[in-house]
Parts: sequence; C-alpha cells; structure tokens
Amino acid sequence: MEVEEYLGRSRLCRRLRSGPHRQLIERYAARLIEERLVRHGTWRCLNVVGGLLSWMAGRRYELVDLDEQVVERYLRHRGGRQSIQPGDRAALKRWLLVLREEGVIAPLVLPPLTPHEQIFKEFDAYLRSERGLAPRSIVRHLPVIRRFLHEVCSGGAAALGKISQEDVIRYVERHAQDWSPGTGKAMCWSLRAFLRYLHHRGLNARSLADCVPSMRRWKLATLPTYLPAAQVRKALDGCDRETVMGRRDYAILLLLAKLGLRADEIATLTLDDIDWRASEILVRAKGRQRARMPIPPDVGAAIVAYLRNGRPKSSCRRLFVRTLAPHVGLASGCAITMIAKAALDRVGIGGCAHRGAHILRVPADRDHRFQAIVITRSRAS
Repeated sequence: MEVEEYLGRSRLCRRLRSGPHRQLIERYAARLIEERLVRHGTWRCLNVVGGLLSWMAGRRYELVDLDEQVVERYLRHRGGRQSIQPGDRAALKRWLLVLREEGVIAPLVLPPLTPHEQIFKEFDAYLRSERGLAPRSIVRHLPVIRRFLHEVCSGGAAALGKISQEDVIRYVERHAQDWSPGTGKAMCWSLRAFLRYLHHRGLNARSLADCVPSMRRWKLATLPTYLPAAQVRKALDGCDRETVMGRRDYAILLLLAKLGLRADEIATLTLDDIDWRASEILVRAKGRQRARMPIPPDVGAAIVAYLRNGRPKSSCRRLFVRTLAPHVGLASGCAITMIAKAALDRVGIGGCAHRGAHILRVPADRDHRFQAIVITRSRAS
C-alpha cells in the first residue's frame, strides 16, 4: 500500500486530522510523503506526534509553548511507559521543523557561545575554509583543543597570546602516557594545527607548532593494517548481490578496494561526478583537491547494477543513499566505515588493527592485485 493511500485510510491519521491542528497535520503528512517513509515509519511518526499532542493537552500546554525542552520532557514521560524507538526523536524533530516553517512556534534560539566555544568556532572555520579539512577531521581536533585550553588558557581569546613554549611542552609531557602511541601522535597533530592557526591569525606572536614534542612509535609494533588479496575477495563475495543493500555495499567495497577511495570521498560522490562516456569519476579528495580517476570495468558494472536495480527513487543527487526512508545521502564517511566493518564481520575476518573502510584500501601487494592508477590532481577554485 502506498503511503498516500495509507494516510487516506488510516484511523490514526483521520483522528489527528479531525483535531484542532488539521492543517499542521496535513503539512506534516506531506513532509512524510516527500521523505518517502514506508508505511510503518509513517505510522510511527504520526503515533509519536499524536502522543505528544495528547500529553500537552493533559498538562494544559499550548502549541506555541512547544520547543526542544518540552519535547525532551515528553520523551522522558514516554520512556517511563514504553521503550523509545530510534525514530521517535527524529519524528518530533520533523514536527518542530513544520511548526517553525508555519510560524506557529518561535525560531530556535541558540545560547550565546562561551569564550572557548567562540575560539572553537573560528578555528573550525579556518580548518574548513583555508585548510580544506572535512568535518569529520575537524571534529577530531576539538576534544584535544578543549582540554588544552582548559588547562593552559582558561582566560579565553584574550589569553591566547600568553601561551608559551614551556606551557606546550609541559602539557604534552603530562598527557603523553594517557593514551596509546597512536592517539598520542594524534594529540600532537591537533596541537600543532591549533598553534599554527594562532600564529597565522596573529593571536600569538610565537610560532609554537615546532616546539610540540614528537611521540615515538615503533614500526611493525602493531597488528597489520591491511588485508591480503584473498581476504578482500572474500569480503566482496560476502555481499548478497541479490538484495538492494548487497548491490549497494558491493559497489562501495569495490570503490574502496580498487580505487583506494577514502570513506568520506565515497560518501560525497554524486550522480554528476560520473562521466560515463570518458569512464571517469570525479573524487573530492582531502585538502579541497579534486581527482579524475578511471573507472575499472568491474567497478562500473557494480555501480550500474546498483543504479538500475538497487538505488531507491530519490531527488537526492548523492550516488549512494539510504536503503530505508528517507532516501537521502549517507550522513558521512562513518556510514561507509560501518558498511565495511559489517562486510568483514559477515565473513569472519579479524586479527587486524582496524576494522573499517581504511583496511580495504591499503593492499598488501598493490602491484599484484591491481594495476597502478595515475591520478592528476588540481586545486579546486
């Protein structure tokens, strides 16, 4: 049964439409249709919104009083009586969005930023616009910088110029043993990036990035971070290409293994990035770089199979979209990593340092497995 037909016959929908908020329910139902939710997902959204309206009426709340805090109170109440489903919060978020679009409730007002949050915001903008870092990479810096500022520079932006070489070295020495060698190196990497930013913006006259100590990490001291060709083939063969999800995952794994793309690069691919006549694909790489790469025949065949018999109908231009409604692009490279991890788990591959997308794109013997690919990169304008 199509969602439109279900909404016309649903007793729950008729009950909500007969209430005082008919026009808003109609607008909400239209949004559910736009997002192509399946029948059960549509029912769940209407059910949780109906429960919210009944709960508000019982406590004499007006609709104009609704905001995120009221939603949280309702979810705590609902959670005391039944389990909260993963989609319940998203359903209420859609409801708030509809109410704001219709001018029924006040726009979302964000609290003022603290001095440290203002520093993070400006550092984020610098990494994004001038350094070309992906959001996922930027997020990794923030916990390190937050802890560093809390210990070394609690006075906000005005005190950034007082950070000294001794402050930096003592901080690294205090925390060098807190984590594994790999995480310690990442801490130093984040500190160098932040200290370069301070000097670049004139917030600190000293060039402190070079004084961050290096963390020693011995080669061959960890588990292997690659898969041999036989195990890569085993992971690929584990995809059930008779299913929609299997065809999508198989195409994603081939892009990881044969082209060596990063998880974020795959997640951001669009339909317009593929030049079928030239048999090339445009990749948005790190540092705002772009690369045109040839599409091997088997990779192209896997993408075509997914587009013809797997990709749901969607207005989204992303190449890979969610199999469940709403059929939008994958949120980030984390989704690609989870797909790769599931593929490894499915065929019982273990004994590696990492279990995600990266392990499939670092071959043990690249020349033996695939032909070398020469990539020409040019800076994005």
